[in-house]
Amino acid sequence: MERALLVTIKLYTEKDNWPIEDLANELQELTHSTGAEVVDNISCLIDKPTPNLFIGKGKTEEIGLYCQEIDVDTVIFSHDLSGTQQRNLEDMIGKKTIDRTQLILDIFARHAKSPEGKMQVELAQLQYLLPRLVGKGIVLSRLGGGIGTRGPGEQKLEVDRRRIRKRIEKLKEDLKNVSFHRSRIRQRRKDNQVAQVALVGYTNAGKSTLLNALTDADQLVEDNMFCTLDPLSKSLKLPNGENIVISDTVGFLYNLPHHLIEAFKATLEEVVESDILIHVLDVSHPRVYQHSKAVLEVLIQLQSENKPIVTALNKIDKTDDKTWLGKLNEDFPYSVLISAKLKQNIDELLNEVQENLSGRLKTLDIKIPHTRMDLVNFFYKEGKVIEIKYLQKWIRVKVNLPKLTAQKITQDKDVEPV
Repeated sequence: MERALLVTIKLYTEKDNWPIEDLANELQELTHSTGAEVVDNISCLIDKPTPNLFIGKGKTEEIGLYCQEIDVDTVIFSHDLSGTQQRNLEDMIGKKTIDRTQLILDIFARHAKSPEGKMQVELAQLQYLLPRLVGKGIVLSRLGGGIGTRGPGEQKLEVDRRRIRKRIEKLKEDLKNVSFHRSRIRQRRKDNQVAQVALVGYTNAGKSTLLNALTDADQLVEDNMFCTLDPLSKSLKLPNGENIVISDTVGFLYNLPHHLIEAFKATLEEVVESDILIHVLDVSHPRVYQHSKAVLEVLIQLQSENKPIVTALNKIDKTDDKTWLGKLNEDFPYSVLISAKLKQNIDELLNEVQENLSGRLKTLDIKIPHTRMDLVNFFYKEGKVIEIKYLQKWIRVKVNLPKLTAQKITQDKDVEPV
């Protein structure tokens, strides 16, 4: 098991509400997700980064000596490092040195399963490497593997900038084709007036567990960050009979690097094109409000912050503090307290989603001949049958259907209004 020393840095100029202890804890959670052992976590408060080392020379030498004492393999910094800073730190410390983005990319590389997911990870890795190839750049010929060297990137260690740019363009083109294919599928849904709902939330908030609870999707669930990279869409029928499509998406993170959002645009289009968002929040996490703000910041980057949002206050099975839960319920509009793991209050969540999608259905009260049982089957499949009576000459049906579907049904020559 790889032994890692973490270096968490907080700049005095940073105006966010994340204390350095919270940043250190999250860096530790990310490192655990790679399977590495965290030996220690050093915190540094500095005025501004230095161009050569990011932190001061004295602190760097101190870290180098400490690494020799505790025998670590890797030093992980909480901030992004330039190629020069990374190379200089590695030379002075004498150990492999990586930054937060490399750590995140390593987790992505572990969890990418589909060809699309692997393409997105490789694109993000190459976009990270390209600006670091100035001069000698970072040491690209590392031996021994470990955090920061895993995945498609290690196949490209010795390529020059021209070949990397060419590969980036090829990946972008391939992902554009994936995006085009998905857009056609989404357009067919829109043509059929099928509402699209996307699950969003901080990584490890329980989105995949909720998707499984709603649809029996059998999506992979782990108590790790970014265990879901590949989007999964499943159909779901609301209590009023409306069919919707609900999609799981990659988890968000505080200060998620912008180029990672760009690389995963094909996945995040499910968020952009959705009619409504279900924001899954882990109410048992002490940083729940910071997580919510981080998710909103990513939604702003995606220009999706003004979409209707239902907040699923998840993991209520992990806390008994009713006062705390009540406060959260008040602070987040259109919120429902749930436990996706125990399938608790799932119906209430669906009712809230249904309420936000109201106005998309039309109630028909019609009669059809007995020879049109195909329509009866269609009504049960595509809508909600409120009442059905088998009369001597007719079948009378009262049914909720999407407006466009209802309009097409009324144009059928065998359908008559009651």
